[in-house]
Amino acid sequence: MQEIPIRDVGAAELVDRFARQYHYLRLSITDVCNFKCNYCLPDGYKPNGVRHQFLSLDEIRRVVNAFASLGTRKVRITGGEPTLRKDFIAVLETVRQNPLIETIALTTNGYRMAKSVHEWRAAGLDAINVSVDSLNPNMFAQITGENLFHQVMAGIERALEIGYKQIKVNSVLMKGLNDHDFNAFLNWIKDKPIQMRFIELMQTGEMDHFFSQYHLSGAVLMQKLLKCGWQQQQRALTDGPAKVFTHPDYVGSIGLIMPYAKNFCVDCNRLRVSANGQLHLCLFGEDGINLRDLLQSDSQQGQLQLRLQQALTFKREHHYLHQGDSGVRAHLASIGG
Repeated sequence: MQEIPIRDVGAAELVDRFARQYHYLRLSITDVCNFKCNYCLPDGYKPNGVRHQFLSLDEIRRVVNAFASLGTRKVRITGGEPTLRKDFIAVLETVRQNPLIETIALTTNGYRMAKSVHEWRAAGLDAINVSVDSLNPNMFAQITGENLFHQVMAGIERALEIGYKQIKVNSVLMKGLNDHDFNAFLNWIKDKPIQMRFIELMQTGEMDHFFSQYHLSGAVLMQKLLKCGWQQQQRALTDGPAKVFTHPDYVGSIGLIMPYAKNFCVDCNRLRVSANGQLHLCLFGEDGINLRDLLQSDSQQGQLQLRLQQALTFKREHHYLHQGDSGVRAHLASIGG
């Protein structure tokens, strides 16, 4: 792991060499997942032989406090599948304790939503992203390796019933596999407060052949939307990387995440911490910078903040996906996508 020296870098904020400010933390709390998505973990989750001790509640509290003190206002809980943690409710409550955090979001495969989403909301969860790669139950099972389509859809309906104003639904459209679902998804959100987010398939170290066979450019989808009258919206301070489109005839909206597009990294505003306490400056980058030694005591907060600030001097201007370089990332589940 890369170690970063500690030194005073001045202002209490997270800013890199390219004047990008970081207000958004993606915090993984486990790399375990119970789905076997063909674009991520086609053979299912397999421990790498090392028994990981995932971040404790105290460590989570300390890392969130450090980020919040440096300007972070949004925390997304990721995995793996984060709701597999037995103390998931306690994780939400721990993040909620910090009054500077304005938004707590979750990315989930949705298999527990119908049963537990009311508890999540009570614990302080503000926003939910659910993965649904097809509206055809058979295709859903083919992609995810699990026959849980109806359970996940019931969870989305339940979340709307209990008061969530919008649910974001993530889908990886793949050429010749589920790309024909595009129109079905548009019809689905016509009268529903759902932001349908199409995520371009990304190349990782273990999936080169899969990528070459199934990659579908997000630019193709954007042209379809523009031709049909969809209009791109302004991006808010803590928004993720999606280009968001709305249409006057639709209750729902569309988000396109296109990592191969020109200038994708220009507005980067997010950093990642893995479930074992490594800071990752880019989804497609380095091994990670150790934070865990500074998560053992509340008295280390100042040192932790300085390490975070200093780490940003190493952040690259952009990734190199367009050159076929996905960095060291074997698969996206390892640091929460």
